[in-house]
Amino acid sequence: MSTVLAYTSPAIGHLFPMVPLLLELKARGHDIHVRTIPQQLPALRSAGLRAESVDPRLLEIRHRDYLAKSIKDGLAASTETFTARARFDGPDLRRAIGEVSPDLLLVDINAWGARIVAEDIGLPWASFCPYTPPLTSRGTPPFGPGLDPMPGPLGRLRDALIRPLVTGAVEKLMMPGINRARAGISGGKLPPSRNVDEFFSTAPLLLVSSAEPFEYPHPDWGPGVRMIGALSWDPPLPPPDWLETVREPIILVTTSSEYQADEDLVRTALQGLANEPFTVVATLPAAVTGQEGDQRAAGPGDFGPLPANARLERFVPHGEVLERAAVAITHGGMGATQKALSKGVPVVVVPFGRDQHEVAARVVAAGAGVRLSRKKLTPEKLRAAVHEALTKKEGARRVAVGYAAAGGAAAGADALEELLRIPHPTDPSSSHDAGQI
Repeated sequence: MSTVLAYTSPAIGHLFPMVPLLLELKARGHDIHVRTIPQQLPALRSAGLRAESVDPRLLEIRHRDYLAKSIKDGLAASTETFTARARFDGPDLRRAIGEVSPDLLLVDINAWGARIVAEDIGLPWASFCPYTPPLTSRGTPPFGPGLDPMPGPLGRLRDALIRPLVTGAVEKLMMPGINRARAGISGGKLPPSRNVDEFFSTAPLLLVSSAEPFEYPHPDWGPGVRMIGALSWDPPLPPPDWLETVREPIILVTTSSEYQADEDLVRTALQGLANEPFTVVATLPAAVTGQEGDQRAAGPGDFGPLPANARLERFVPHGEVLERAAVAITHGGMGATQKALSKGVPVVVVPFGRDQHEVAARVVAAGAGVRLSRKKLTPEKLRAAVHEALTKKEGARRVAVGYAAAGGAAAGADALEELLRIPHPTDPSSSHDAGQI
């Protein structure tokens, strides 16, 4: 039996996809320790995981990218968030390592400081990515703006012309903060990362919670990147009583679990679907008052009288609702979108920022749903998009089959156990160089 220490960024959208993998490792006899958001500790402990909170100061550093006026400004805001968190999540993981003495580390890709510590300390470790990592790949458009894939010579020319503009801007914003964190957290022992690809490829193993045909083919990523399919988990709560009374097909509407000012998606869905033969169920997990200076996240009580066919909830396990759903309307969050597709439910994606334009592009490329621009979001257009998405069920089923074929938590656990069997630099009998992906 090995001791595994998992570390997540402070977001349920990153914790929940990791949980099936941790439970699979536990079922195989490994001792699993988790550092994550305090609200989910009771559920994790009841599942048999040794769960403790991350440094509470991390919870105070919230995304403010929703205040940005452009994609570039949004990226700069996200970079500021992750580098600010790195000052705390790096030392926090180092403390946890001292307490747990793990044989293996599993670190969220967004916990930049924790990843630097994992690289520095020399233990076997893997990074976990619940979204498409922003790694360069031949035949794939540059990551960020959500460009549709364009095969052939014309597509290669387009991508070659655009990539320096997109990637160059990204690296100009991200790399100074990343390398300051690398130098500070490692005491100058780790060299600067030359580019974004190099930084996100420092782990010997990168587990990606996605798979073809939703994800584009990436034959040049190499064996160090493993796509294991969508991993879905909900806290073990009983289904809500009202679910049994619903007779119409459900339209699930999701908003971000890290506040993103995306409540307009709910308002528009309530208006556009009020007279449709569906029950609209919308969830608002970020419905809390923000920090001083933040916009207040709307809660279920902030929408006035609801249409007769609508329910608003702060949180409800999506799995139970999706069993009855005809379509999911998502903000483009990878977790919510893939959870729907893994059940063969087509989606309407209205991206608000972050990686959500890329998620929307993949939905369209897979024939599993519809993309609707936030700028064109009206009740009429959203209603039309829902009806178009109803014709995409076969594409959604293909995606679900692809996720299952990737192996899921079992495939991820196999890869981690392989990593445990590889000699590492901390073993004095080994000269193995963990290297990069």
